Amino acid sequence: MQLLKRIASAGLAVHTLLFFAFIYLPLALIVVYSFNADPVNMMNWSGFTTEWYAQVLGFKTAVSESALYIESTDQLLEALRNSLLIAASTTTIATVFGTAIALAVYRFEFFGRRFYRVLMFAPMLMPDIVLGIALLIFFVGAGVHLGLGTIIIGQCTFLVSYVFIVVSARLAGMDRTLENASADLGANEWVTFRRVVLPQVLPGVIGGALLAFIISMDDLVITYFIAGVDTTTLPIFIFGMLRRGIKPEINAIAVMMLVFSFLVASLGLYFRTRQR
Repeated sequence: MQLLKRIASAGLAVHTLLFFAFIYLPLALIVVYSFNADPVNMMNWSGFTTEWYAQVLGFKTAVSESALYIESTDQLLEALRNSLLIAASTTTIATVFGTAIALAVYRFEFFGRRFYRVLMFAPMLMPDIVLGIALLIFFVGAGVHLGLGTIIIGQCTFLVSYVFIVVSARLAGMDRTLENASADLGANEWVTFRRVVLPQVLPGVIGGALLAFIISMDDLVITYFIAGVDTTTLPIFIFGMLRRGIKPEINAIAVMMLVFSFLVASLGLYFRTRQR
């Protein structure tokens, strides 16, 4: 019996190790090969270098122009600026609307409340390519010029759902007796919201906002359909580079995006799980 338990325990440990290796090993390879000095074959390790990071950041390097994918660092920085502008705009809009809708669904009883909640989940469950095509048809049919504006509107259609779900989960764990106690002490609804509800729900709001920000920064499929020809975001820029192959230069950009996403996601999970 003891032998079976030991075998089961060892099997579980091996399974866990293989599971996390399956998830994180590809990411580890990207980090390793981002320091590969070989400019042609990424799989041929020819030495350690940080030239790719310096080149992406716009510093002068010894890398020859023929070995580079980035025709101009300015193009990369413009794509990054567009992504940050879009992410900041969509995060602000999605956070305001997602939080307001979550509060309304949580606090008030109205006809079709459950159906309304299901509708808020729908954009998350819909395949990105379907949503991208639908938005493209809508904007073209309405005669709207494709660009930053359509990207912001398009991303808000599903980012609102993410904020709604995160804030709703936070509201579900709130203690309603504190609101009743505030009302019993003579506070009006605005004072109760500002002094009781908002401090409790604020970690969820911040967590939802950070989650929306990182999803917006990483979105490729939907943005690709509604970006038009004059607007490029960072994921679209990297996707265009991938058509010419994978080199350490792309890996360096991927690693920087990975670190940025990890920091923002960690901050979001911290606020999401924070208990007052």
